[in-house]
Amino acid sequence: MIRVKSEDEIAALREACAVVRDCLKFVGERVCAGMTTKEVDTLVYDFIKASGAEPSCLGYYGYPASACVSVNEVVVHGIPDGRVLKEGDIVSVDLCAYKNGFHGDGARTFRIGTVSETRDKLVRVTEECFFKGIEGLKAGTPLYDIGYRVQRHAEENGFSVIRSYTGHGIGREMHEDPSVPNFGRKGTGVRLRANTVLCIEPMIAEGDYRVDVREDGWTAVMHDGKSAAHYENTVVVREDGVEILTL
Repeated sequence: MIRVKSEDEIAALREACAVVRDCLKFVGERVCAGMTTKEVDTLVYDFIKASGAEPSCLGYYGYPASACVSVNEVVVHGIPDGRVLKEGDIVSVDLCAYKNGFHGDGARTFRIGTVSETRDKLVRVTEECFFKGIEGLKAGTPLYDIGYRVQRHAEENGFSVIRSYTGHGIGREMHEDPSVPNFGRKGTGVRLRANTVLCIEPMIAEGDYRVDVREDGWTAVMHDGKSAAHYENTVVVREDGVEILTL
């Protein structure tokens, strides 16, 4: 069931999402070659706690960290560890913050130093896919129009869309209905109501879209070993458009 939010609930969501927004900016200004993914996670944990919030990911179904830190061929749910970031890597940081009874969620993919032309384009196009996905989005828009626009932009640029993972609703729970796939047929799916809150998160691959999950049960890697990127914001569907809570 899709839970439409009240304005008071959206106000609380706005506070949680401000923590996510500011944390992603904070991390993006500091992440660099020579850092480990665990050090990135520590930045996230310390920032969220200092903001009066809790890291939603920590302990979620046993997840052992405050953020998902996914490098190059890891598309999502990379567990922070001793992996050292190198010049030319791309690293996705996906994090959630819990405050005032609500969760905020967002992700960015950062370039480490100078990256290849392909990786640079992949990161750029993945972010563009988010903004393509919300074009025309407002109350009454069919749900799968979002994925249709994401998929079209990704494929027009020579990339593929991950099928195994989707965006989602969010609120008092980190993951709520509906699932928001990054592919779909235009004009299909439930028509979204005003004050529906969604996490729209294009996950775009350099090569084939097939994904394998490592033995840890979390880390999702591209089957062909090529790179993937991730970009996510929490948005509110309004009568005449969208409000982006994590920008």
